Amino acid sequence: MRSKYLMKQSRFFLLMFNMFIAMMGFGLIFPILPDFLKEFNAGGQTAGYLVAAFGLTQFIFSPIAGRMSDKYGRKIMIIVGLLLFAISNFIFALAGHVSLLFISRLIIGIGAAAMIPSMLAYVADITTAENRGKGLSLMAASMSLGFAIGPGFGGFLAEFGLRTPLYVSAVVAAIAVISSMVLLPESLTKEKQLSAKEANRNMESVIIQFGRSIRAPYFILLVLVFSMTFGLANFEAIFPMFVDEKYNYTTREISIMITVGALIGSFIQMTLMGTLFKHFGEKSLINLTLLLSALSLILMLFSGNFYYILVLTVLFFSFTSMMRPAINTLLSKSVGEAEQGFVAGMNNAYMSLGNIFGPAVAGTLYGFSINAPNVFGAAVLVFSLYLSFSGKRSPITISKKLDS
Repeated sequence: MRSKYLMKQSRFFLLMFNMFIAMMGFGLIFPILPDFLKEFNAGGQTAGYLVAAFGLTQFIFSPIAGRMSDKYGRKIMIIVGLLLFAISNFIFALAGHVSLLFISRLIIGIGAAAMIPSMLAYVADITTAENRGKGLSLMAASMSLGFAIGPGFGGFLAEFGLRTPLYVSAVVAAIAVISSMVLLPESLTKEKQLSAKEANRNMESVIIQFGRSIRAPYFILLVLVFSMTFGLANFEAIFPMFVDEKYNYTTREISIMITVGALIGSFIQMTLMGTLFKHFGEKSLINLTLLLSALSLILMLFSGNFYYILVLTVLFFSFTSMMRPAINTLLSKSVGEAEQGFVAGMNNAYMSLGNIFGPAVAGTLYGFSINAPNVFGAAVLVFSLYLSFSGKRSPITISKKLDS
C-alpha cells in the first residue's frame, strides 16, 4: 500500500517538474524580448503578435490534443509537448529573421496544447475526488512558480549572452523529455483508451467540440476560464508599459512586482488551497476572487506609490491564483473519467482564447487610453461574476448537483 502511495507521489512530482520547466521556459523570454526585437527593428506591435501566435495554436490544438490523450494515453502527449517546447526554444535562439520567432511561438503553442490538458487529466487519473482539488492546486502552483521564476532566470542568464537563456531552457526541456520517457508510467488503462476510441468522436472538428462544450452543463465554468485568463493576460501584456508611462517605474521595479506577485500566488496554491476549499468551497471562492481581482485592477489607477502598486499586484496575482484551481476542480468534478481529457482540452482551449484576446484587446485599448485596459479587464471579470450568479449552468448550480 505504501509503495503504491510513493509511486503516485513520484509520478505527481515529476508532472510538477515538467510543468515548472515548461512555464519557466515560456516566462524567461519576457525580459529578453525587447532586445531580441531590436535586432529585427521590431517593437511592441510585434511583441503582441508573438503572444497571440502562441495562443492561436494553443487554441486550435487544445481540443484535439485533449481527445487524443483520452484515446492514446497521457504519457505520449506529455512527451510530445515537452519535445515541442525544446524545439521551439532552439528555433528562437537560432533565429536570424523575425519570421522564425513566429514559427517558434506557433510551435510552443502546440506544445502547450499537447502537454497541459494531458497533465491535468493525468492528475485526475491518479487522484480521488477528495484530494483532486489539492492535486490540481499543486499543478497550478508549479505553473505559476515556473512563470514567476522564468523572467528572473532569463535575466540572469542573459548576462552571459542574449540567447543563453533559450539554449539552457531547451536543454532542460530535452532532459525532461528523457526523464518522462523513462520514469513516467501511463495513467490511463488500455480499457479506458479503447472506450474513448469507440466513442465515435474521432473526427470531431474544433468547431464541433466547441459546440459540445457550449451545450454542456459546465459551459459557464469554461467561460470563467476564459475571463480569468483574459484578465490575467490583459494585465501581464500591458502592465510594464502602463506603470512605466503612468508612474515612471524602472525595469527593476517592474520585475520585482511581477516576480513577488507570482511567487506569493504560487505559495498560496501550494499551501492554502485545501484550507480555502474547506472554508469557502469552490463556488464561493470563484465568486469572491472574481470580484476582488476586478477591484484590484481599478485601484491601480489611483496612485503611483511603489508599495501601493506592489500590494495591489500581489493581491491580483493571489486572487487569480486562487481562482484557477477552484475552477479546474469544479470542471474535473463535473464529468466522468471518460471525459477528463476532453474537458481538460477544452479548458486549455478557452484559456488560450483568453491568451489571444487579452493582450490583443489590451494593446488596442492602450492606444486610446493607458487606463482603458485595466477598466475593460475589470469589466470582463465583473460580467463573469454576474454570469456565475445568474447563469442556469453556473458553478453554483453544478456544485449543488455534485453535493446532492
